[in-house]
Amino acid sequence: MNRRLPPLNALRVFEAAARLESFSAAAEQLNVTHGAVSRQIAQLEDWLGVALFLRHGRRVQLSDAGRQYLPVLQSAFDNIASATEKLTSNRPRLLRINVTPTLAMHWLLPRLTRFQRRHPGVELRLATSDAAINNQHADFDIAIRRGNDHWHGFVSHTFLTEHELPAASPALLARQPLRDAADLAQHTLLHSETRPVAWERWLAAAGQPALQAAGHQHFDHYYLALQAAIDGLGITLGPLPVIEELLASGKLVAPLAGPRVRVRGYSWVLPLALAEDPLCADFCAWLEEEGEGA
Repeated sequence: MNRRLPPLNALRVFEAAARLESFSAAAEQLNVTHGAVSRQIAQLEDWLGVALFLRHGRRVQLSDAGRQYLPVLQSAFDNIASATEKLTSNRPRLLRINVTPTLAMHWLLPRLTRFQRRHPGVELRLATSDAAINNQHADFDIAIRRGNDHWHGFVSHTFLTEHELPAASPALLARQPLRDAADLAQHTLLHSETRPVAWERWLAAAGQPALQAAGHQHFDHYYLALQAAIDGLGITLGPLPVIEELLASGKLVAPLAGPRVRVRGYSWVLPLALAEDPLCADFCAWLEEEGEGA
């Protein structure tokens, strides 16, 4: 049987706009522009040949036809959601996490088994990236980024604070000790493009803003600078608590007690469409628990 159905995306937009009685509120909820909502509503009205809203300047009000149409659509959407839930209830829930590489390797991965024990039926899919967050290309359920930029179309919260101090391999320090900040003049400093002013900031805090190091090595990502430090190529600024596992294992040593310079922490970032999702909420709450214990 051939069903004569209006454009399905336009129906979804109409349901949100009708329920909220606001094109602007619908646009924010759906993560689209006000103009996109207006176009979808106009397309649906043209297809139906009936006005669903009465326009009063920038204000809108449901017409009688719109009021009759809304509960029918909501019932249909509820039936679809219920059928989908039944169909997928026996499948593992997939949670897609997008996280910066260094945090993934040295902080998140060693802790993920604790979350997996709480949710054994959840399949975690981890991707690493430093890319800027864009609500037009959010191919994740939860992202983790440094700082808290209050990304448009997302909710976010800082869960982990970070402090930097020099760290190096034990073998390097055996050859060339590091007793105080001034001794850095005898060493090669390791830099990364993702933390471009880290050494400048730390040396100023240590009272050595004009220090001239013996050498410099630059890397595009911090995890490369960290590996270079492990391999004895120079001194890195190690972020705590991210490198605590490396310090505990003896792969790195932090010979100076300070200063421990506080820098941007890490935030979880969640698309607005998933703000009420229980599993996403559990993962974000778990991140905050782990951050408090770090």
